Amino acid sequence: MLLDDIEMKTHRVNELIELLHPAWQEDPDLNLMQFLQKLAKEAGFQGELSELSDDILIYHLKMRGSAGTDQIPGLKKDYEEDFKTALLRARGVIKD
Repeated sequence: MLLDDIEMKTHRVNELIELLHPAWQEDPDLNLMQFLQKLAKEAGFQGELSELSDDILIYHLKMRGSAGTDQIPGLKKDYEEDFKTALLRARGVIKD
């Protein structure tokens, strides 16, 4: 169990770094804290920067520059065009 937690945290850190790197290159004059403040403001986060979660940063960086109507990454894989299909798939009637 402990190893799974460590692997998950390592994955999140790596994902955040992979997303931060190209985005930060667009604003090379900002230091890290300034860039994180900019991202927090863009994401609509209004709390203290120390309260900014990695989830907010990850999803904001993934969605940054996309239309407000675009699907959230991670949810798209579960998307169904109609409710009936979604219900049948959830009940196991329709298999992938």
